[in-house]
Amino acid sequence: MSDLLATIPDQYLLQDKAPAPRTLWDVVRASAAQYPEAAAIDDGEILTYAELIQDVEAWAADLRQHGVMRGDHIGIRMSSGQRDLYLAILATLAAGAAYVPVDADDPDERAEMVFGEAGINGIFTDEGFRKLNPSTGVDQDEPHLEDTAWIIFTSGSTGKPKGVAVTHRSAAAFVDAEAALFLQDNPLGPEDRVLAGLSVAFDASCEEMWLAWGHGACLVPAPRALVRSGMDLGPWLIRRDITVVSTVPTLAGLWPAEALDNVRLLIVGGEACSQELVNRLATSDREMWNTYGPTEATVVASAAMLQPDHPVSIGLPLNGWDLVVIDGEENPVRPGEVGELVIGGVGLARYLDAEKDAEKYAPLPSVGWERAYRTGDHVRLEEDGLYFVGRVDDQVKIGGRRIELGEVEANVAALPNVYNSAVAVNKTAAGESVLVGYVSLEDPEAGFDHRAAKERLAETMPAALVPRICVMDELPIRTSGKVDKKALPWPLPGVGIEAVGLSETEEWLAQLFVDVLGVSVEDEDADFFTLGGTSLAAATLVGRIRERFPTVAVRDLYDHPRLGSLAEIIDATAPSAQNVKKRHVKPVGAGTRLLQ
Repeated sequence: MSDLLATIPDQYLLQDKAPAPRTLWDVVRASAAQYPEAAAIDDGEILTYAELIQDVEAWAADLRQHGVMRGDHIGIRMSSGQRDLYLAILATLAAGAAYVPVDADDPDERAEMVFGEAGINGIFTDEGFRKLNPSTGVDQDEPHLEDTAWIIFTSGSTGKPKGVAVTHRSAAAFVDAEAALFLQDNPLGPEDRVLAGLSVAFDASCEEMWLAWGHGACLVPAPRALVRSGMDLGPWLIRRDITVVSTVPTLAGLWPAEALDNVRLLIVGGEACSQELVNRLATSDREMWNTYGPTEATVVASAAMLQPDHPVSIGLPLNGWDLVVIDGEENPVRPGEVGELVIGGVGLARYLDAEKDAEKYAPLPSVGWERAYRTGDHVRLEEDGLYFVGRVDDQVKIGGRRIELGEVEANVAALPNVYNSAVAVNKTAAGESVLVGYVSLEDPEAGFDHRAAKERLAETMPAALVPRICVMDELPIRTSGKVDKKALPWPLPGVGIEAVGLSETEEWLAQLFVDVLGVSVEDEDADFFTLGGTSLAAATLVGRIRERFPTVAVRDLYDHPRLGSLAEIIDATAPSAQNVKKRHVKPVGAGTRLLQ
């Protein structure tokens, strides 16, 4: 052992405690053998574990008849909230192939890129399975430990998303290591019902699925529209008897505390968790955990149980994972010091891109590791756990989704008539994180078409990555020649309420639009979603509205996204003579100028 390795606290080196090797197919079959009559999936109809295994084996046999081999890559692009999505994933695993998920709502261009990079041999869609390319596998056996279980693509710093391949050995170790953490006094079992609310293209969805299938519990898919509506998911959790939830802190913070009354295990991750949220949701009847981990280290590398009035930590490693914090010389730091977090152990995945893999999983000679993943995260090392400090690079988290600005910047730079550009993450007055693309124009007289730019960006990137655009005469430049991001304007110039003749309710509501979105409101036809509103922004807005009008629902905003229409709904909940409209006369058919 390296002398420097000996300086790392023992609790951070748990590779020797890795769970016994097995595959994900072993995991689900073991649960089915122990609890054959327990519910495995409930999408409105119950599918027991015995029925699940029977259906999956039939689907896997059909894949083999189509020529699918162990080692093939199978694309998954199916609607959320239905059992067929999960049967397709499990059948792919049972056949020894790797599943490659793309969200059904993502642009076709992104799906084509992901499936092309992964070299898929076939694809599951809502219409069924279709064989695409000749098999590249080795045989038609069950999965082996070192076979790839899934390939999930993350945002790329070079403008190109990165495919990350995780083996069955790593994935099953993650499932079993988490089992050693949660609810030790009353472990998860057939009486538990686990929310499935995340996109399967997001690696945190793996935690949802296997929290259920690793313990004989029931996976309960939620309709995507309901998940996106934020607070409206709260009553659904009660109606569906959900006892286990894994989500991002932003969404958890939008639900009324009583919506979690039946939840005995709440796991948050993907973004910073506030002390206020912990104080509100961590109770004597509920375990609340904060988890941390990049896709490249198999979903979760560390975890901490959260307690009210205790500092929020990202915790200690899972059994089988090694964590070391290094300084600029790549030597381990001592407790109390800050450095970059590097991960080793059983959870290490690999990039499909061999060159990128060699770069990011390079050896760490100072502690004798032949392969280690450099996270780019700055953390403070303490005896009781790690404390997140910030990012080393331009990678950010928005709504729990990891975003590398390089991918967004590459797409913004490719827009027509853009001469120079930069992308930054800013905070609105309501605390909402938003992406903003700043551009200068090659030909200012030709102008910039905001609507066309947004449509083009939406064709190539998921909605979460599409920024609003600010056109500037020129971008501030440092002496190095790079854009000075600290000098980019925020709030954006001229942002405010430009509309005239609004009613009192419209005026109040327009200011909330400005606070949440950071854009101008020009008239009563301003549409919240056209102005850049996301599902999380919608939940934030409705939360602000409910401070004055508690009966307003997120669905009201989705049904009435225009300022004037939403104001009418609000007025109807609390009529007042003060809300009489003082509108200006607007020509029939007059349009609105969009800000993005």
